[in-house]
Amino acid sequence: MPDNSDAATTAPVERHMPAATQALLQIWLSPAFPVGAFAYSHGLEKAAEFGWVHDRASLADWLSGLIEHGGLRNDLILLSAAWRAIATGDDMALAEAAELSAAFQPSAERHLETTQQGRSFLVQITSAWPCAAVERLKTVATGAIGYPVAVGVAASGHAVPLGATLSAYGLAFIGNMVAVAIRLSVIGQSDGQRIIAALLPSVETAATTAAAASLDDLGGAAFRSDIASLAHETQYTRLFRS
Repeated sequence: MPDNSDAATTAPVERHMPAATQALLQIWLSPAFPVGAFAYSHGLEKAAEFGWVHDRASLADWLSGLIEHGGLRNDLILLSAAWRAIATGDDMALAEAAELSAAFQPSAERHLETTQQGRSFLVQITSAWPCAAVERLKTVATGAIGYPVAVGVAASGHAVPLGATLSAYGLAFIGNMVAVAIRLSVIGQSDGQRIIAALLPSVETAATTAAAASLDDLGGAAFRSDIASLAHETQYTRLFRS
């Protein structure tokens, strides 16, 4: 198994990755990768029904909150912790990250969102891109595993740099949320691309922060997002599972 411990201190986007390594991130975090990400809105569907998110500006503000104070911030920290645990051979830290990834969710639907995607991701990695790190995770973790931990373990096991993985994961999350908003008719395609472009620096900053963070830094203050995910459980008509 490659020792990637030194890479944890590198810049969030490694500019000289081998093409094959870049391809792994593009494949794994593509909307076409079969983890079911398209089925989840992270509470955004209910936020739209409440009128909290209703146009380009309100959506950009909502997503900025998730990057800086909400679910994406914590996902990046969990991914980073899992990546480092594999790189340093720290089974205790790996088990803790896996446990927290499932437990650190504000609602039943958000728990389903992360654990179902984590499970599906690991199935596909085991089938097409097997590595010792994923088998180690299955041995160490005793319960459900969150999506960011699964991605972090696979990336570390395949020597994909931490910074690049964090940036790609964050951008994929924002891209999926924009796709959700388009399906809900909150915005159109062009506004979606404008939002992604505007939020890219924030994603990079969050990736840089997460690369140096520990599990002690987990925490959030995106209360409306959490409330929306709770309220979504009883939304009568809906397109998404969260």
